[in-house]
Amino acid sequence: MDPITTTEALTTACERLARHPFITVDTEFLRETTFWPKLCLVQLASPEDAFLVDALAEGLDLSPLHRLMGDERVMKVFHAGRQDIEIIWHLARLIPHPVFDTQVAAMVLGYGESISYDQLVQRVCGVSIDKSSRFTDWSRRPLSSAQLDYALADVTYLRDIYIKLTADLEARGRGEWVGEEMHILTSPATYEQNPENAWERLKSRARKPRELAVLMEVAAWREREAQSRDQPRGRIIKDDVVGEIATQQPQTPEKLAELRSLPKGFERSRYGEAVLEAVKRGIARDPKTLPRIVRGKPLPNGASATVELLKVLLRMTAEQDDVAAKVIATTEDLERIAVDDEADVPALKGWRRELFGERALALKAGRLALAMENNRVVMVER
Repeated sequence: MDPITTTEALTTACERLARHPFITVDTEFLRETTFWPKLCLVQLASPEDAFLVDALAEGLDLSPLHRLMGDERVMKVFHAGRQDIEIIWHLARLIPHPVFDTQVAAMVLGYGESISYDQLVQRVCGVSIDKSSRFTDWSRRPLSSAQLDYALADVTYLRDIYIKLTADLEARGRGEWVGEEMHILTSPATYEQNPENAWERLKSRARKPRELAVLMEVAAWREREAQSRDQPRGRIIKDDVVGEIATQQPQTPEKLAELRSLPKGFERSRYGEAVLEAVKRGIARDPKTLPRIVRGKPLPNGASATVELLKVLLRMTAEQDDVAAKVIATTEDLERIAVDDEADVPALKGWRRELFGERALALKAGRLALAMENNRVVMVER
């Protein structure tokens, strides 16, 4: 199948797709050398049609695709769709809606944690996908027939998976569970790249307010620079270097030159000057305006044992109810539940509370016990 390369053909294809209650969507992109993902190919399929769209075709206007993504009458089906949606958000400032993510649905139905597309195709459709084209250069033209076949398979088998999973969700009464998870996937806040919040993605060693202030300023400068130059953050300066600058807080070119993690001569470059200015801004910040530094606190005496019991309960619940443990609760959830019956965690809300949270609280209160029976862990009401 030849990819669509003209706006007229794309308009016709999107009109055909919009006649159906759902379509499957996938993208191929590159982002190794850029900050923003470079969209190369879009794959689309309905129950009757399948199309490939050459996003790099000269003169191609993607507006018909954007309108389709925003059509509330058509369910957009992705597998692990966060990056695909991020691309559409960046290009059109549009979040596809409504959406359905088959990876999330598969976790809710017990297919395992973060199951890959090819594994899901194997289990649902009984087909093995040739993965040899997965890491090819999608920006080179012309695309090979192997690349086109691989790309098309990403949406054609997804149709059968969607039909199978939605039927299973309805039969097991878990459709609303997936719906709750889609709220995060369709929130613009999930995809916003605000430089002022860039420090949050760093595994910071900041332990003092001044260190945090410098970290925030340097991370924000790097984010703005990476976005404006469309380069990966690490091409500007690497994460560990940002952390080291926050700790050492160099205020002169000579002090900046002493950091071994920076290349020789960096202190005399435009970047070096900008980093020093960011450090000075951080030092000058009022500590009262900074977010509170949250340090990991040791669990109270006895709480560690409670967490271990909750982990056993979680694994047992996941196996018994055929739901991936990862989607029910995290280790942090368990630690917070261990010390607080009213912890503000997802595991104590909605369907998770009904499935696991109430059991967790009952275990803590002694109303529920765990025992071995025929080499299996079972719950015993007390």
